[in-house]
Amino acid sequence: MSAAQTNWMDAAARLDAGLYAALAQRRSPRLDVAMRRLSHAADYSRLSLGSAAVLALVGGPRGRSAALQGLAGVGVTATLVNLAVKPLTRRARPDRDRYRVPETRHVRMPISTSFPSGHTAAAVAFATGAARVWPATGVPLGALALAVGYSRVHTGVHYPGDVLAGGLIGAGLALLTSRALDDRS
Repeated sequence: MSAAQTNWMDAAARLDAGLYAALAQRRSPRLDVAMRRLSHAADYSRLSLGSAAVLALVGGPRGRSAALQGLAGVGVTATLVNLAVKPLTRRARPDRDRYRVPETRHVRMPISTSFPSGHTAAAVAFATGAARVWPATGVPLGALALAVGYSRVHTGVHYPGDVLAGGLIGAGLALLTSRALDDRS
């Protein structure tokens, strides 16, 4: 690795840790409870499954198609992130004690590596896939995905860079999945 690459990566890691530390220091008791609940609700893509059910029930054929595209994106994304990407990375989870993340924010610390955020990748994949079919769902589902990503930092289990990477990976894989499904039609 060249010196320029090392310097860039070191600077990015310092920025990431600095953002994490700044967020850890903010006091927000109401937000702490909400983010802890949201982070927990996003476990195992439960929010995406619930959103898919709502889309399918209220959206007619378009809603069902959006739900299927979103869930296909989640399936591909969750599988690749958890079975291929995370095992290749070695980034440790943040040390919540070191950064003094208030205990009222804590959710169970996952045992997997920190990079990228799988919760964020899956939430963004669902929003991207569904919005590709039904664009009007993009804003609410995108806002939910952003909130899920932030909840992972707020609860102390991810650095902001993990969330950013998860979002980019989720969006990219959802688009590839949607295109592959379109090609089969």
